[in-house]
Amino acid sequence: MNALSSTVRYAAEAPRVPSWKVLIVDDEPEVHAVTKLVLGNFRFADRPLRFLNANSAAQAEALLRENPDIAVMLLDVVMETDRAGLDLVRHVRERMGNQFVRIVLRTGQPGQAPEQQVIATYDINDYKEKTELTAQKLTTTMFAALRSYRDMRMIESSRRGLERVIDASTYIFSHEHSQRFASAVLEQLSDLFGGERGALHCRIASTGVAALEHFGVTAATGEYRNLVGLNAAEHLPMPIAASLRSAITNRENVFTDDHYVLYVGDSRSPEALVYVGENVNPSGLGNRLVEVFSTNICVAFENLHLNRELLDSQLEMVHLLAGAAETRSYETANHVKRVGAIAELLGQFYGLDERTTSDLRLASPLHDIGKIGIPDAVLNKPGAHTPEEATLMRTHAQLGANLLAASRRPLLKLAAEIALTHHENWDGSGYPRGLSGEAIPIGGRITMLADVFDALGSRRCYKQPWKADDIRAFIVEQNGKKFEPRLVELLFENWERVLTVRAQMPDQA
Repeated sequence: MNALSSTVRYAAEAPRVPSWKVLIVDDEPEVHAVTKLVLGNFRFADRPLRFLNANSAAQAEALLRENPDIAVMLLDVVMETDRAGLDLVRHVRERMGNQFVRIVLRTGQPGQAPEQQVIATYDINDYKEKTELTAQKLTTTMFAALRSYRDMRMIESSRRGLERVIDASTYIFSHEHSQRFASAVLEQLSDLFGGERGALHCRIASTGVAALEHFGVTAATGEYRNLVGLNAAEHLPMPIAASLRSAITNRENVFTDDHYVLYVGDSRSPEALVYVGENVNPSGLGNRLVEVFSTNICVAFENLHLNRELLDSQLEMVHLLAGAAETRSYETANHVKRVGAIAELLGQFYGLDERTTSDLRLASPLHDIGKIGIPDAVLNKPGAHTPEEATLMRTHAQLGANLLAASRRPLLKLAAEIALTHHENWDGSGYPRGLSGEAIPIGGRITMLADVFDALGSRRCYKQPWKADDIRAFIVEQNGKKFEPRLVELLFENWERVLTVRAQMPDQA
């Protein structure tokens, strides 16, 4: 018995066939009766008709507002006024903006509405005199009207579907973090194509025979949420598991009567992503839209990997340069990594946007890059600095800013700003410019707190690492002096979470 057997059932059910709505607008009851008699057994595209009745233009207008999916309106001209039908046509097209309903004008008094004048002036689709509208001609007219309505709706559905696919794809492309990528795809799949029970995302981490038996669920919506972390092949109904295997084996999308599987491959690695969602009786047009979306996911996924590789390379280079500048030794290389991670966290706590906090993680490790211009004897001196040495050490802020400011890259410009301002104190007593309060850029304020927090807990040639309580006491004492009070408050509210950063990236022995 699989895990979803109690909630997910795939027993065949007779689908409910939708009807074509036909609105009869006429002030003669006999016309309504005869029309229903003639068209009672009429079917188009295996769908029957559903009749709505109005005895006046006012009643018809109300029905049209309540039923925007009316396909055909059989409309009399002369009702409460000699021009009631014609006025209704103009109202439907111009005021209601309904361009889809097919309007067949039927009149028993052609003199009141000459055919050539009406056809030229009003946006109708057919004109018939009641005396000529035999049963055969009424049936022929209905076929033509419904065929036109169906095709117009299909074109509109395609246009709207493509717009939504483009919008959804844009949303997917905006998610640069892999842990959110799958959730973004599932969210857009559900919005685009429905799926009452939900959808799930499987990661294929192995190759060969094992790839056909293990589909690790990494994200899910709806009734599939309880499968995250499990093997979909063991917990999904057999038809879906078979579709998963088919998608992987043939490297193509799979569509069935009650679900679909999207194959999303990455040419740069052996892993693949598979998305599963229910799609009851998907149409050919719907399938094509799903495949367009799937293609966009493939491109986004590959770009995600390329971007991740580039970002990892940049981050590694930043850490190497920053670590070398920090002490020119290997023992505290992780300090700059922790400063970046803590700065990102503090930015998130502060309410900065995702792009800014991500940039802080990359830029803040370069805060002390200017130390590369400080002599070893001063930089690694085990004791206290002389006034002259202290003055020389303070030049590293400006040296770092000068080194980075020449770049046109926004990230390095942020790093230059941080290098220059990460020793500016909240009360104005810092250096090199004596800035205070919010005149200090937020990147500098955050990096100062992250740097001091981590440096106090790190071993240096001139000191032993401080205990957490002592670090906390120092920050309390410097609150409002060195550090912005709001940042201190946020740090204390998330103290254990920030301490975790040190445990995850300890100094090398």
